[in-house]
Amino acid sequence: MLNPVAVLLVAIAVVFLFILRWKIHPFAALLVAALTVGLLAGKSPPAQVMVDVSTAFGDLVGRIGIAIVMAAVVGECLMASGAADKITRRFVALFGERLASASLLVSGFVLSIPVFADTVFFLLIPLARAMSLRLGGSNYLLNVLAISAGASSTHVFVPPTPGPIAAAATLKLDLGVVMIAGLLAAIPASLAAWAYAFYADRRWQIGVRPPPGASLAELERTAAEPEENLPGFWISIAPVLVPVLLITSATVANVLAKGTALAEMTGLLGNPNLALMLAAAIALAVLARRKRVRLRELAPSVESAMATGGLIVLITAAGGAFGAMLQKAGLGDQLGQAADKLGLSAVLLAYLLAVLFKIAQGSGTVAMIASAAIMMPMIEAAPPPHHPVYIYLAVAAGSQLGAWMNDSGFWAFTTMAGLSEAEGLKTRSVMLGVLSITGLAVTLAASRLLPLR
Repeated sequence: MLNPVAVLLVAIAVVFLFILRWKIHPFAALLVAALTVGLLAGKSPPAQVMVDVSTAFGDLVGRIGIAIVMAAVVGECLMASGAADKITRRFVALFGERLASASLLVSGFVLSIPVFADTVFFLLIPLARAMSLRLGGSNYLLNVLAISAGASSTHVFVPPTPGPIAAAATLKLDLGVVMIAGLLAAIPASLAAWAYAFYADRRWQIGVRPPPGASLAELERTAAEPEENLPGFWISIAPVLVPVLLITSATVANVLAKGTALAEMTGLLGNPNLALMLAAAIALAVLARRKRVRLRELAPSVESAMATGGLIVLITAAGGAFGAMLQKAGLGDQLGQAADKLGLSAVLLAYLLAVLFKIAQGSGTVAMIASAAIMMPMIEAAPPPHHPVYIYLAVAAGSQLGAWMNDSGFWAFTTMAGLSEAEGLKTRSVMLGVLSITGLAVTLAASRLLPLR
């Protein structure tokens, strides 16, 4: 039987070897790591280890599976119906073309709550180019970085995107609390990243770049569809607002009116699974009306979204099994003692773990899942002097530092923006570092000033 910290190091080595060296899918890497922990820790007979892994896997699927799949359906429908485009155009109209970067920041911020950040970037990059062309080719870098600043912040801080919802489930946090705390952290983090975007735009003055296979002349004809043909603004944004409002209202009612009929009703409607099912129903209705088809004719779109969501559920649940086996191995006490010796708070330890995973394997989602899984045993063995939601925020912030060539988002940004690898590193990668460090600073300050315990 190995020391729990030695078991952890072997498990991390397994994850890195599988993902980086052998290019094996994170689902398999995390599942093998969970099995490795169970066998090396020696807390259960060998014949029982796989049973323990399967039980932990199934437990997390039961808690987050429906929510993640429904969020994937919402995202697909927002894109296909033109609702996402409508939201963006309204924000542009609100801020005006001269403040184009602000409209793109807010559009990215809002749309990336239910939609993957890379997908949001693909949606908004043509608009960023068109705006820059209308302004004589200026502020192109500012505009594309503003999209990334808004989208990246909510993508990691605010559920129901996969990383946040998985980390929250692993840390056993109330999703309403996580949404409120995540939004409060994402706002200053995105604003700090936006401020860096202004500096980068002045420093390098990169002109409008065409995407692969297109010309600037083609981009000037980006007129897509007339706005009157798109869904209305409020019905477009409803699939984003409905789950946020229902889930947070359930949390607030449970605190202020616990045991009342109001708390019971909001507890039902604000259950993350039901709230996101309602959001998906609205999004599907909007898509059906937009395409003038019956709901049953949307099966191909729904199946595609569910396939994407299902894959994410598998990765997330494998990460949950990994965490459960680490917890059973007795890692919590060992990590707590090590952190005390090094003088690291739980927040700083969580942040550094997420940074390590992010730099090593590139995926922010995997970084959040793995580091939350490692922190959970420590939190249960030695509860920190503040609410565990701050551990979640530290994990989210850490998952953004060190975005480089092994990050799929890095290639999506540089390819679609028409930038070189060097330009991507000194612009987007540094900007995400600013976002990450700001998120950590906000988390550290809040954990001391408002411990919530």
